[in-house]
Amino acid sequence: MDERKIKILQAIINDYITYGEPVGSRTISKKYDLGISSATIRNEMADLEEMGFLEQLHSSSGRRPSDKGYRLYVDRLMTPSRLTEEEHETIRHDLIKDTSISEIDSIIKGAIDVLSNITRLTSVVKVAPVKKSSIKYIKLLAIEKHIILSTIITDNGNIKNNTIRVTNPVDDNKLVKVNNALNRLLVGISIEQITLDFLVNLKNELVGYEEIFDCIIPVLHETLVLGDYGEIYTKGATNIFNYPEYNNIDKAKAFLGLVNNEENLNEILSKGNKESLFISIGEENFVECAKECSIITASYSCNGRIMGTIGVIGPTRIHYDKVIAVLDTVVNEINDKISSIYDPE
Repeated sequence: MDERKIKILQAIINDYITYGEPVGSRTISKKYDLGISSATIRNEMADLEEMGFLEQLHSSSGRRPSDKGYRLYVDRLMTPSRLTEEEHETIRHDLIKDTSISEIDSIIKGAIDVLSNITRLTSVVKVAPVKKSSIKYIKLLAIEKHIILSTIITDNGNIKNNTIRVTNPVDDNKLVKVNNALNRLLVGISIEQITLDFLVNLKNELVGYEEIFDCIIPVLHETLVLGDYGEIYTKGATNIFNYPEYNNIDKAKAFLGLVNNEENLNEILSKGNKESLFISIGEENFVECAKECSIITASYSCNGRIMGTIGVIGPTRIHYDKVIAVLDTVVNEINDKISSIYDPE
């Protein structure tokens, strides 16, 4: 593709992203100083359509970028935006809003809030499965005579709550000793190491507290090991209505169905290069209801260990340059804050 075609394609993409209306040759001729006539632009647009970078909905309408056109734009033509100092400060400030819960859980929920607010898109995060993490803290609390609430916090911010029913009334002193013993023996242990046999063997360390521990063992095993694929949180699904084309009821329902379906989100967030930014555009998405969307994701980590995936979902005409800059900054801030928790020095 020659330089002239590239400039025309870039102009059409920029215009369509901003206004969401098919772009004609006269619009390009008036708005952009390309030094060529409207007729020449029209001929070049026809060539770009034949090459698959543009598409025309109707014979009398202008053209809009195809998925192939957006891909070329993202890979070769786009320059990532620079965030303002105010935006940087907003991201730094909003990553932790509620210190009453697990620090990492607070960071992650703050991250999707700020990501959604700045990009005006739907943000989504998948925390790594519990079994890929280690135990950070265990709390046992008697809430009734025969019911114990167990709270387990992992190092990647997962919080697992479960109720445990015991046969005899709870002895608070015994419960405190069991709680302390569990924290002493399990904190820092990889959950992949905590098999049922591993838990049963802990009874050797808890002589005299077998009745409580026998009730806790199956619940701990179920909570930590079985059927966990990672927590998924979303924010800003209604931001899609910032785009007039989603005033169409069918399109809006399809999008909301996508972002409210945990199975779809789990598949989407499980793909891509885990070491860097991943951009999937339109038909590149293997989930059928995401084929009119662009999905941009990145992994966050601590000490080289991936702890989850965060990103945004929107129509294909999103401001890729701005979204990428925001997501990159958010991920860097998440990494820094998580590292400060585990390695404060």
